[in-house]
Amino acid sequence: MSAPSAPGASFAPVGASALSSLVDPESLAEPPPLSLRTTLRRAALGVVAGAVLVTGAVVAVPEDGKKASRPSVPGPVQRALRATAAGAPASLSDLTALIGDRQQWVGAHPSDARSWALLGTAYVEWGRRSADAAYYGRAEQALKRSLNVQPGGTGSTAALVGLAELADARHDFVAARKWGETVRAREPKQWAVYPALIDAYGGLGDHEAVNSAVERFTALRAGVPALVQTARMQRDRGRREEALANARDAADRATTPAQKAQCLHLLGELAWERGEPKEAVAQFGAALRTDRAHHASLAGRARALVALGRTDEARRDYRAALAQLPRPEYLLELGELYESLGMDTEADEQYGQLRRALARDEGQGVDHALLRGRFEADHGDPAVAVGLLDAEWARSHRSAAVADALGWSLHRSGDPSAALEYAARAVDTGGQNASYAYHLGVIQQALRKYGPARRNLEEALRTNPGFSPLAGPAAQEALDDLAPPPPGGPPKPRPSPESEPERPEARRPAPGSP
Repeated sequence: MSAPSAPGASFAPVGASALSSLVDPESLAEPPPLSLRTTLRRAALGVVAGAVLVTGAVVAVPEDGKKASRPSVPGPVQRALRATAAGAPASLSDLTALIGDRQQWVGAHPSDARSWALLGTAYVEWGRRSADAAYYGRAEQALKRSLNVQPGGTGSTAALVGLAELADARHDFVAARKWGETVRAREPKQWAVYPALIDAYGGLGDHEAVNSAVERFTALRAGVPALVQTARMQRDRGRREEALANARDAADRATTPAQKAQCLHLLGELAWERGEPKEAVAQFGAALRTDRAHHASLAGRARALVALGRTDEARRDYRAALAQLPRPEYLLELGELYESLGMDTEADEQYGQLRRALARDEGQGVDHALLRGRFEADHGDPAVAVGLLDAEWARSHRSAAVADALGWSLHRSGDPSAALEYAARAVDTGGQNASYAYHLGVIQQALRKYGPARRNLEEALRTNPGFSPLAGPAAQEALDDLAPPPPGGPPKPRPSPESEPERPEARRPAPGSP
């Protein structure tokens, strides 16, 4: 199944230079492309019925014994609105219809702040789920338009929530925290802002704030979204059994294919991280059977297939995922798979595509310093990686992922002493991540801390022996170099033959002796 046509595909991409000013509403709200018009006509017919379904079902009483008609089925726009209202993901086709519908609406009603906010937030979601950062510029324009037309100039809560989500999507966690905390101060019971705040606090490495935000979100909006957030928080803290229980509960309660696939994908991630690739393949496959447009599960399954040695299938899944969801991290993973197989030409091609993808996203305001730093540390210039990641740390982006990448880049640039603190912090706060343990072990080995190095390398391979097609074998080699001596100490050196004394029983009489 091919991905739905990009909403508003007839628009020229909005560059980062346009983010500080807003275009006329007509330029954001021109008619949707032909691929959406049929969907929108059908959706318009279901608006009234869909509104009834959102606010509560109405039971019609038949007159004169006539058979009651079936309730109207909501169209794609209403399905997307219902998912949004519940804090759940809409299907990609429904999200496409919603964007086209709101584009048309704000063209005729340019002072509707709520619709501008909804359109902007939908652009953020589309940008995330299509890996097309051009939509982030469009989202910012729509969200700021919402703030500008709000009566009284105080700004709409929905637009501020959208700006927090946009900042998270661009990896600007300081800005996301600012927008999210503004909403929380104004409306403490506004549950919709908490997922954005959780992402922001996680990106900043503020674990206490993450825990508090998850607890508050659960108190305000118990259900599948809260279970998913709780499971992710527990996974990041290394509480795997609790995370697994909540993820399973969320999957059991999910009510739509898109939501079910999201939960099954999380179960696949949990299985992969605890070193169970067969289970991961099964969960990612279940997600794809539930929602064929859940392309992230193709990449997840590819990762697990590599660990099982099924590299032909893995390459197939990676290519299929990238065709629909060209996320830079998938380009890096496929490049490293090619490199591990000795396919250097193909690996170089992937790394070239990665560089272009990073530059394209950065032109749309996305902060890719973490991913670029990881790439440069292992495949480019480690000194460049140190500069990028030092700047991230100075911006208060102090997650376990940034700590690990900074520590590794310092080691790769020749400074293991400076690297140790960051690598240790990543392991302490990163929730039993095999890659973090591997990096710390190698750094400790370089510093001749052989006992701790052996423990961390063993932990990496015990947690997930197939965590990387390149680093996994490297971890085993490093551990082999640290192999402890056999019981009883090393064997005594054997004397050379010429100096070895004769055993008494082996002595023979000299010729001519009595």
